[in-house]
Amino acid sequence: MYGGMLLFAAAILFKLIHIQFIEGPVLLKDSEEQTLRYFDVEAVRGSIYASDGSLLATSVPVFDIRMDVASPLIPDEVFNSEVLPLATSISRLFGDKPAWKIKSELVEQRKKGNRYYLLRRNVTYPQLNEIRQFPIFNRGRYRGGLIVVPGTRREKPYGLLAERTIGYEKPSEQIRVGLEGAYGAFLSGLNGKQLRRRVSNGEWRPVFDEHEVEPENGKDVVTTLDVSIQDVAEDALLKHLEEHRAAWGCVVLMEVKTGHIKAIANLHRDSADGTYQESYNYAIGASIEPGSTFKLASMISLLEDGLVDPGDTIDIGRGVVTYHGIEISDVHPLRDGRITVREAFEHSSNAGISTIVHQSYAARPQQFIDRLFSMSLGEPLGLEIPGEGKPFIKDTRHTSWSGVSLPFMSIGYELKITPLQLLTFYNAVANGGTLVRPMFASEIRQAGKTVEKFSPVVINRSICSESTLSLVQEMLEGVVQNGTATRLKKSVCRIAGKTGTAQIANRAAGYDKSNYNASFVGYFPADHPEYSCIVVVSRPSTGRYYASSVAVPVFKEITEKVYATQLEIQPREQGGEVFSLPRFASGYQQDIEFICRDLGIPLDTASSQAEWVITVHADSALRLDTKIIRDHIMPNVLGMGARDAMYILERLGLSVKIVGTGYVREQSVPAGSPIDKGGRVTLKLNV
Repeated sequence: MYGGMLLFAAAILFKLIHIQFIEGPVLLKDSEEQTLRYFDVEAVRGSIYASDGSLLATSVPVFDIRMDVASPLIPDEVFNSEVLPLATSISRLFGDKPAWKIKSELVEQRKKGNRYYLLRRNVTYPQLNEIRQFPIFNRGRYRGGLIVVPGTRREKPYGLLAERTIGYEKPSEQIRVGLEGAYGAFLSGLNGKQLRRRVSNGEWRPVFDEHEVEPENGKDVVTTLDVSIQDVAEDALLKHLEEHRAAWGCVVLMEVKTGHIKAIANLHRDSADGTYQESYNYAIGASIEPGSTFKLASMISLLEDGLVDPGDTIDIGRGVVTYHGIEISDVHPLRDGRITVREAFEHSSNAGISTIVHQSYAARPQQFIDRLFSMSLGEPLGLEIPGEGKPFIKDTRHTSWSGVSLPFMSIGYELKITPLQLLTFYNAVANGGTLVRPMFASEIRQAGKTVEKFSPVVINRSICSESTLSLVQEMLEGVVQNGTATRLKKSVCRIAGKTGTAQIANRAAGYDKSNYNASFVGYFPADHPEYSCIVVVSRPSTGRYYASSVAVPVFKEITEKVYATQLEIQPREQGGEVFSLPRFASGYQQDIEFICRDLGIPLDTASSQAEWVITVHADSALRLDTKIIRDHIMPNVLGMGARDAMYILERLGLSVKIVGTGYVREQSVPAGSPIDKGGRVTLKLNV
């Protein structure tokens, strides 16, 4: 017995020594891993702003609500008596499930012993405050079983406005779209690390740790987009796409000197319900045959190489020419016989332009191709937004080069280019020959301070000589004054541009004469360009497909509304006559109509039901377009009288301070910003 006890004591001593010095470190590490763990602390993603400070995308706090249904701290008598009132409160708050169903789920989960039951995802902070007061939950954090898991959700205050350009990012799936994807490195910030200890009820609580890493929140991106112009562009495009039941369309408005994109809209028709959505960025990613809008590049090549003069004449016969058995014909024959080079361009004569280019370059087609590349038409723009389509300018060494390639390329076929790449080329003509890269972001901010500013990037200092530039600028104005875009002749300012109606190629059957891309690209005011703009409408299906009746009206509407919102741009001479209509403030429609009737001013009212309108000088009348006022969003009251501006803002629950007299020239809260009732805004006025 003594020997046995001695051996047993020795075994215990040996085990103690083994645990302490051999197994001890491993067991201690396992224990710490079960009770202590480093968690990622997510950084708050930066916000995206419009150029005027309007919020386009931001992260808002949201919460997943879970319940420790089987918590021993919730007695059965408390649970049984208050589970129905709890279910009723949840049902009333969210409204997606009846109370009886929520109650039965909670009872079932308690029987199963579920201590981490998901009640609701993406709960807002005001909703969370309500939930804390619900039966059972109001017993406190631990005794009530409420588990709150914080998180964030990306919100876009303007909804679908520029949705595809703002985009999104999913780093785990390597998906980066739009500005969110392009500037993800700035926006995402750096996650932190926090040591937490597991407590008895299964939750993890932070503990002090000198190695803890604080998260570095993301920086903010200030874009070049203008919310009011973006709204105008999308509204005009949508209206005309619906009118023509088109497959898709896009609009881009660019600031001439800087390349700042002020508006970009892309709408696609859903075949299921016929509604239009921003499902793809056609302006950036869709490489298409541009058709007649490419004739500008052909004309610059001819003039720059000294092969033609605008006054030269060319014989087009009846407007039909044949190359190797394939006809190229004019849509609207100008006249039989000879026409000038200027007329061929202004009236978009396919026969005329293709004949001139073929006669000039047939013996040396590579010279024409090289000239196109010298104008940077064959290279991508290098946009910061991912997904730019690659331009395709066919080379004479390409396997598909044929005897008809040169004449067809001269009128915008057998080559591809994106709408934004084409607009950038036209923008260079408006910008004195300097081709600048389109810009979507102007600066990066952190805590309201600028940390990085982006400057315009010049791709090509001069696409052509000044003499050539002067000639094509005149000819682009001639398209509006005398040619295919005379609908723009009586606009608020002189416009220069080019129409294009291109048949869409079908791989199986060649070019489809029932499907077209209608486009117009140009700039305004023609005498001192401020903005360039492109409109593309694809596959209109109501019988009208020419650019003059499909794309030009969109361009016209955008031009007029931009003038209405950009007070610094004043109307110029109109058709040799001074535009004499007086300047009107935007405001209450009935007041403006009364004044116009009393003074005998011609009036064109877009909607007789609208309460608030913006004023636009259109043709020979004053046009009134509906001004949209949204709840909880700061409206644009610039250009309005003090009385109307105060009425609108006070009706939204804001306190208004007026400084000065006259029209509103400055508002302290930028248009588009979220507002809360009781907030304060200062309006500065001057005559």
